Amino acid sequence: MFKKILIANRGEIACRVIKTCQKMGIRTVAVYSDADQNSMHVSMADESVLIGGAKSSESYLVIENIINACKQTKSDAVHPGYGFLSENENFAHALASAGVAFIGPKAEAIVSMGDKIQSKIIAERAGVHVIPGFTEVLKDSKQAVQVANKIGYPVMLKASAGGGGKGMRIVNNDKECIDGFERAQNESQSSFGDNRVFAEKYINQPHHVEIQILADQFGNTLYIGERECSIQRRHQKVIEEAPSPFIDNYTRKAMGEQAVILAKAVNYESAGTVEFIVDAQQNFYFLEMNTRLQVEHPVTEMVSGLDLVEQMILIAAGESLQLKQNEIRTSGSAIEARIYAEDPYRDFMPSIGRLQRFRIPENLESVRVDTGIEEGNEVSMFYDPMIAKLIVHGENRDRAIENMLKALDQFFISGVSHNLNFLCSIFQNDRFRTGDTTTNFIQQQYPDGYQEEKLNSKQQLIATSILACIHQSNIEKLISISENAARYSAWSVSIDHISIDLVVRQFPEHYEVSVESEVFMVTLLRSPNDPVIQVTVNDHLHYFQLENLHPGYRLTYRGRVLEALVTRKRTAELNQLMPEKIAPDMSKYLLSPMPGLLIKICVEEGQTVKVGEELAIVEAMKMENSLRAIDSVKIKSILVKEGDNLMVDQTILEFED
Repeated sequence: MFKKILIANRGEIACRVIKTCQKMGIRTVAVYSDADQNSMHVSMADESVLIGGAKSSESYLVIENIINACKQTKSDAVHPGYGFLSENENFAHALASAGVAFIGPKAEAIVSMGDKIQSKIIAERAGVHVIPGFTEVLKDSKQAVQVANKIGYPVMLKASAGGGGKGMRIVNNDKECIDGFERAQNESQSSFGDNRVFAEKYINQPHHVEIQILADQFGNTLYIGERECSIQRRHQKVIEEAPSPFIDNYTRKAMGEQAVILAKAVNYESAGTVEFIVDAQQNFYFLEMNTRLQVEHPVTEMVSGLDLVEQMILIAAGESLQLKQNEIRTSGSAIEARIYAEDPYRDFMPSIGRLQRFRIPENLESVRVDTGIEEGNEVSMFYDPMIAKLIVHGENRDRAIENMLKALDQFFISGVSHNLNFLCSIFQNDRFRTGDTTTNFIQQQYPDGYQEEKLNSKQQLIATSILACIHQSNIEKLISISENAARYSAWSVSIDHISIDLVVRQFPEHYEVSVESEVFMVTLLRSPNDPVIQVTVNDHLHYFQLENLHPGYRLTYRGRVLEALVTRKRTAELNQLMPEKIAPDMSKYLLSPMPGLLIKICVEEGQTVKVGEELAIVEAMKMENSLRAIDSVKIKSILVKEGDNLMVDQTILEFED
């Protein structure tokens, strides 16, 4: 067995691998960039080595630097995690030349499956169902249009070396095809150093279902169930679950068997994932094979009881699989939600900054949080915006969903924008609850983007009651109340210029709140400075998130936000007379919706542009974002230059009146 493993990665996956190594009694080495010197994975490892600058191209993608770190620390194996060099055959070869074991498949398998064009050819030869398409590299946008018309729109343009949703575009006409080809090429080059793009038929209303496999060096290959990964945004997975609520046992078995056939065809060793697209009739087609550990591997671990990282290490150390296919058992349902630093209210633009508060769910059964960040850390513009993965298990899917919502209620983040409320919205969506989770789900359920959702009338009454109790508690902190005494207070809770009057009666152990025709018995369980409060309302336990706005409060429950001011009734009446502050008119300007790198200015001063025309391109976290005109305007001035690092809301262009 290995004595020391270097983790050639960062963030949550580096921490995840370190935990398994610690369990196995294996020493660990972390590598880090200039931007990551204070990161969690560095402090968790037994040793750490600086490998370069903040950009991944200067650190985590530099093979020589990783090899030198291995030699310096005398590491006898490397776990690559996912992303970066995890599917780079040159890295696997370099490690072999240095006498360091690669905890993953052989380089030949990486080559065969890492190239999406070549992998489709191999899959087809092996008898695996494949999507119709053009399995050659597209030379230019002109050829892309020709091929797309031959295949028939809609068409998926896809980077051959891509992954993680980068270098992918769905196109529906010639104009979109020309633009999409350029974007796919640029993103692929930026992320993978490879700009090759191919085309395949896009299947409408598809499900994205993948099979987890394990294979050792002795020809033993198993499939460990499937994962439904259809909840995606911009081809980036958001929610994953096991088992799939869509496919039946016949399809499940057939997909698993085809995944094994493909793995054997390339002499695969280690953990890997074979991804399929499944149509409404449960016809399935090979999409790609990821020759590494998947981001969503925890849901498989939760239902199977296996530690996939441990299995990878054992396989790389030359041990054989101890399980047979008929011995694989899964239990219950598991769901993973990816928590991103992004703003759902602004088209999910990435968010960077310091995590001022970061509180994860605690003391909840069947809940797991994988993260590589802690309170006070910076979310950097140089890397993926994922903050954490929240994974839950339940005896069935309904129970798993409820456990997820309870956990999300207790997950608190401040300092950066995040998608917690958006995730809550999905888990409460009727279509999601029925398992109708195609890859078009987000686009169809949120056609105008995610908008702030309100509490229903009953929830609002409960929320106002809780706020009144909290406010009274804050006021009464320094007042001594005898055991048998009760204190009455009348309050007015103002929400969007509407005031709700209520009366709070305070007892030693609880509050009695009368509001409209309702009476609520409220018990507050709250630690000092804890943003998550445990509340019992009429014997029902809830978790609310509380922020003091000075004045007023922000209360969040199940992703729905209530901002309110608690005052005496007369004060509320006077507040109604106060003038509102009018926000400045910024319609004359194009503002950067995110922090990022200005890749291109697409207009000139004095130019008149029409609705929908491209104004600028901003790259954030390796994704290109096209900024387009929402009105017909004339460009008055350009206030930045290409190559500038932009802050959020920084002015890019000024329009004429």
